[in-house]
Amino acid sequence: MGLERLISLTSRLFFFGAFALLALALVERVANAEGYTVVSGAFTGGRLLEIAAILLIFVIAMQLREMREELRRRS
Repeated sequence: MGLERLISLTSRLFFFGAFALLALALVERVANAEGYTVVSGAFTGGRLLEIAAILLIFVIAMQLREMREELRRRS
């Protein structure tokens, strides 16, 4: 498995993980409004959104690295 393939796989995993955390944060927020919890108080909805944003920052960094490598190959 090459480095580019590993970075691409990690990027996709982080991207889908961030959206899963976004959905979980929304469900947690609705459940908290009703007086329940989904993640048993371990994380709040806002903390889940923060983790999702951090994952998306890593995805952006990996995508920028791939773009830079492609531009170096072309020139």
